[in-house]
Amino acid sequence: MDTRRLVLFVIFSMSILMLWDAWQSQNAPVKTTPAVVADSVPKAEIEAAPSQAADVPLESGYRLKEGQVITVTTDVYKLNISSVGGDLRRLELLKHRAADSKGNFLLLDDAANPMLYVAQTGLIGADLPSHQAAFTSAANQYALQEGQDKLEVRLSWSNSNGVAVDKIYTFHRNRYEIEVNYEINNGSGVAITPAVYYQIVHDSESNQGSKIMPTFTGGSYYTEGTKFKKIAFSDMAKEPLNITTTDGWVGLLQHYFVSAWIPQNDLTRKFYTEKLTDKIYRIGTKSTLTTIAPGERLTIPARLYSGPQTKEDLAASAPGLNYTVDYGWLTVIATPLFWLLSKIHSLVGNWGVAIILLTILIKAVFFKLSASGYRSMAQMRELAPRLQSMKEKFGDDRQKMQMAMMDLYKTEKINPMGGCFPILIQVPVFIALYWVLLGSVELRHAPFFGWIQDLQAIDPYYILPLLMGATMIIQTKLNPKPTDPMQAKIMTWMPVVFSIFFFFFPAGLVLYWLVNNILSIAQQWYVNKMIHAETVAKKQGHVKKPGEHH
Repeated sequence: MDTRRLVLFVIFSMSILMLWDAWQSQNAPVKTTPAVVADSVPKAEIEAAPSQAADVPLESGYRLKEGQVITVTTDVYKLNISSVGGDLRRLELLKHRAADSKGNFLLLDDAANPMLYVAQTGLIGADLPSHQAAFTSAANQYALQEGQDKLEVRLSWSNSNGVAVDKIYTFHRNRYEIEVNYEINNGSGVAITPAVYYQIVHDSESNQGSKIMPTFTGGSYYTEGTKFKKIAFSDMAKEPLNITTTDGWVGLLQHYFVSAWIPQNDLTRKFYTEKLTDKIYRIGTKSTLTTIAPGERLTIPARLYSGPQTKEDLAASAPGLNYTVDYGWLTVIATPLFWLLSKIHSLVGNWGVAIILLTILIKAVFFKLSASGYRSMAQMRELAPRLQSMKEKFGDDRQKMQMAMMDLYKTEKINPMGGCFPILIQVPVFIALYWVLLGSVELRHAPFFGWIQDLQAIDPYYILPLLMGATMIIQTKLNPKPTDPMQAKIMTWMPVVFSIFFFFFPAGLVLYWLVNNILSIAQQWYVNKMIHAETVAKKQGHVKKPGEHH
């Protein structure tokens, strides 16, 4: 029974490592070999006439065509739009710094070194412009001016049959949601039934995190029926996505950021994925539109969210988009924890202080529950010398040892498992907070104080991990000492091993564990002192129990 505390400690601590290991197994980069495929247009398979479902002729190899570059600057973006298809080829987030803090964070890029990440749209049928068609623009540069709430960038295309198409980007101040509308004017003499598609092309190698802390980069989608789903690039290769629905969105998910195409409401759409080469994939949605008679016009609205995974912005853009901040099976606990963390931050103005205060609040909520667990462990600690004496007395006779221990527990009215349940019931809450701190873009480049200038980065001097290791050593000293020598060695080395792991964890996460350990030490020390005083009182004859010898 002297191993119970060790088992509990391992369960509590290993929960994080098991989650980390599962995350690593699920999201490790796919090892592939190069191949060459053409940059083609998806077929219009939803209610489209055969004559309108033809693909653009294949090219000799996958490549993005070069065209005129149109630069756009807003208060949150600096981006490049290509005249070829009106593709969104490059996108900088002006309010988010790069990982190395040198320059702005680059979310979309067509450099393919190794990252290839572009947003494309196109029309299919009746010689309409796909993402390979050449558009024209009235200017090469656009900028959102002071006092201006929105900025419109219009690209134009027409053919010899009299059909004219405008592709219109509309950017709004302080918003990561971009309106991308098509205006089709059928000036021909025949009716046309076009299809529209929206897709994101991405490589399978970039934005995979580190070897110690791998992160998920891949496709995602949402419908009211399926809810939120993630698709790894390897799954796209095995079984392409093929879902028809009347709602939802498709997107590309990475740590802290997301891009998602949100089509017109109530428009029947087909979600698809495709492996273009061994290292390049696309995810998109396509829909057949209503017939446009000669002389008529049709406007097709859509939106692109491309930016940080800030809860408020995501929730305001589309149903289910907020789930891209994925807390897994603990979402029901993690969501209110993040809400509370945000409210505390709004009061104190420092995310590090908010983490400390939230950890204190959680410990306060579980104070009485933890106290019962610590009391049981303290009682076991007081019995440790007597248990060691029994071990020496009975030697290898385990049966007699177990019987003697049970009699002792019964006499002292101690439940050796009494400390397990109160602490285990708290594990989901602490793991949920772990995911909140790991996945919140709000903590990215958020300073705490002194040398901690980014709570989502590693402590540059490893001070917090070392302090956390020290607190773990103190905790082991406060726990009942295992009678088994091997278990005692494991308990001695465990703080060192876990400290090494935490060298590579974000500073905000280590800060949370450090504060939690300090509070646990304070509570456990107090309970140990109280139980020790009761034990001393018994020995001095203040409290006597039947059969007890002095």
